[in-house]
Amino acid sequence: MDKWTIKTTSPEETAQLAERVGELVQAGDVLTLEGDLGAGKTSFTKGLAKGLGVTRVVSSPTFTIIKEYKGRIPLYHMDVYRLDEGSEELGLEEYFEGEGVSVIEWASIIREQLPNDRLDIVITHAGDTTRELSFFARGIRYEQLCKELATWATH
Repeated sequence: MDKWTIKTTSPEETAQLAERVGELVQAGDVLTLEGDLGAGKTSFTKGLAKGLGVTRVVSSPTFTIIKEYKGRIPLYHMDVYRLDEGSEELGLEEYFEGEGVSVIEWASIIREQLPNDRLDIVITHAGDTTRELSFFARGIRYEQLCKELATWATH
């Protein structure tokens, strides 16, 4: 598993990075988001949605677990923070194998249900507005995505 780290210095820069990820993802991609409260997981997803061409307002699905948005491909935005042991009944694998991209906040809670191939993203505070985003590619598809993203980030 390879790791790429990119630092952003403002919420706008983080959103631009996420937007680029949204331009690169494909149907069936699975991205996980981890980070402390307020680190920017939902903000990252909003940027990603913009890159997918989603025009609706994106908000945290904390109480609904899953929100779906239409873009060039569907976005399945999941927040599994409140899930318990019965989460197998939600049919998450149908989303993971579906026609859209799945973004899962607090994914470590359902680690056993996640596909082996995925992109794990960890967002950490590195100052008031600075964030460090670590991308862990699990599979060749995601290694390529990270290489494209790193090339974009250095320009």
